[in-house]
Amino acid sequence: MSPRLGVLIATYLEPHLVDRIAAVDPRVDVRYEPDLLPVPRYACDHTGTPRVLDDAQQQRWDRALREADVSFDFDWQAPAELPTRAPNLRWVQATSAGIGGFVQRTGLDQTDWTFTTAAGIHAVPLAEFAVLGALHFIKGVPYLRGQQTRHRWERYTTSQLAGRTVTVVGLGGIGRRVVGSFRALGTDVIAVGRPGRSYDLDAEIRSTDDLDEILPRTDVLVLCTPLTADTDNLLDAARIGLLKPGAVLVNIGRGQLVDEPALIEALTAGRLAGAALDVFATEPLPAVSALWDLDNVLVSPHSASTVDTENAAITDLFCDNLRRYLDGRELRNVYQRDLGY
Repeated sequence: MSPRLGVLIATYLEPHLVDRIAAVDPRVDVRYEPDLLPVPRYACDHTGTPRVLDDAQQQRWDRALREADVSFDFDWQAPAELPTRAPNLRWVQATSAGIGGFVQRTGLDQTDWTFTTAAGIHAVPLAEFAVLGALHFIKGVPYLRGQQTRHRWERYTTSQLAGRTVTVVGLGGIGRRVVGSFRALGTDVIAVGRPGRSYDLDAEIRSTDDLDEILPRTDVLVLCTPLTADTDNLLDAARIGLLKPGAVLVNIGRGQLVDEPALIEALTAGRLAGAALDVFATEPLPAVSALWDLDNVLVSPHSASTVDTENAAITDLFCDNLRRYLDGRELRNVYQRDLGY
């Protein structure tokens, strides 16, 4: 390995976090030019509002790419052109857990680069959202809000989450955290993973091959699985029909896991109690989507994973991986091309 390791920070980070990356090793040569990067719209925004660079700024950014051996996040301008614009690049640390669709669309999965993901970074906030989504409908929050709006004081009978059956599909870092969170609340958890895999979890372990059998006894279904060829449209119209009447769906995976028109039909007909959705088939969610106006839908704009401590957590992961990279050790969260995550 060259004595110098060019590390490009390709997304906004707080200056003290950039300093932490530079302090990992004297061989690390960090390049961070926030005036060339998209402007963050909110804390820990890794997309931002793109800048229009003048000629001098564009030359600076082109040079930064050319000199990079490692990049913290992908190029914001033309990621598909990274192999030619960044000829020395060998490793990209992503700021997202699910990068399979992105690297496939851009053709970057055809390179020999190493990609590491942010898997696990978002486990806690997404597990919290999953619990929130379940409780939102089981505890009758939409009903309570309606009563409050009408200034009505009428005692009523509510329901409880404890004792219900929660099915969690996808047992990566996020799914395992979701399983633990619901177990702590006294639910019976069915943890659904890939066929042929073993999982050490305090739950009933099943595989996706068993979904048709599991869904009719599921009170809360939480989708945490990445989008792959095997999981695309995993919850199709037939499986939505198999769900226990009055069930709640929480989707923190990808919108394409679910047949959205069939879900809307089931929600409109009242066959499902509700859906808490952080992801959608088309994002941003089109203004004409019926999901916006259904009282039994909680719409989150793909933001359930974004908390104000995210940049620090991803920096922790990157610094550890950077140390491993310099030492020639195995990196954490390496993207597996054959699996798509």
